[in-house]
Amino acid sequence: MRGILFTGLVIILLAGCYPFEYHPYDVRLDKKYRNINAGNIEKLRIKDRHRDTVRFIFMGDSQRWYDETEAFVKAANARNDIDFVVHGGDISDFGMKKEFCWIHDIMDKLNVPYVAVIGNHDHLGSGGEIYQSMYGDFNFSFVYSGIKFVGLNTNALDFDYGTPVPDFEFIQREIADTAGNNYCQTVVFMHAEPGDVVFNNNVKVVFHEYLKRFRNLRFCVHAHEHRVMENEFFGDGIWYYGADAMKNRNYLLFTVTQQDYTYEVVYF
Repeated sequence: MRGILFTGLVIILLAGCYPFEYHPYDVRLDKKYRNINAGNIEKLRIKDRHRDTVRFIFMGDSQRWYDETEAFVKAANARNDIDFVVHGGDISDFGMKKEFCWIHDIMDKLNVPYVAVIGNHDHLGSGGEIYQSMYGDFNFSFVYSGIKFVGLNTNALDFDYGTPVPDFEFIQREIADTAGNNYCQTVVFMHAEPGDVVFNNNVKVVFHEYLKRFRNLRFCVHAHEHRVMENEFFGDGIWYYGADAMKNRNYLLFTVTQQDYTYEVVYF
């Protein structure tokens, strides 16, 4: 009997996001919680049929709202017209591993792939290390059905300005990388928008000018404010759309074609 109990305890200790941690900001992760963005981007590459219309959901700020995030996943799975989902950051509230794991366990039930940008809360404690292990680089991009999607870290305040945020070298490389001319338009994701205290507003105009160098920049999307937003910050026809927090039970649904795009706020 003791042997059975001991074996059961070992299995529990080795499973998933370790139930007993040496420290609340422990960064050890089971394999299922690693390189999520890269894995899901590969799934998108495989399923890409180069259709004329792309439809994706942008949501954000799950933080402590686990029940609402579960309800979101159920609502998203009730649709059959979604290509992928983007989590706009603040996956966690305190940058703790358990929070990241709990949210991924919920989001992993989506019927479509999802990617996530880093939020300012996600960098608290050892959250930055956890995000990198779970999701990958703070800045990333992928091409799907002729559209280049670029995810950027814009949480300068939480990096104490010791790390380049925004990372203009990354942005320059992405602008220069035409990926064999296999995309004709660009959409940019971020957590904190220009003008917010978290953003490095010394360079907000420069940041926007860089983004405009992307091929046919259509629009930018952010989270962070816990409310739906629609702003033409720079008065040049490039709109920034803000997603609500999960606590308010809604998300943004974007439909992008070769000629135009539309979006709507969907409540669940």
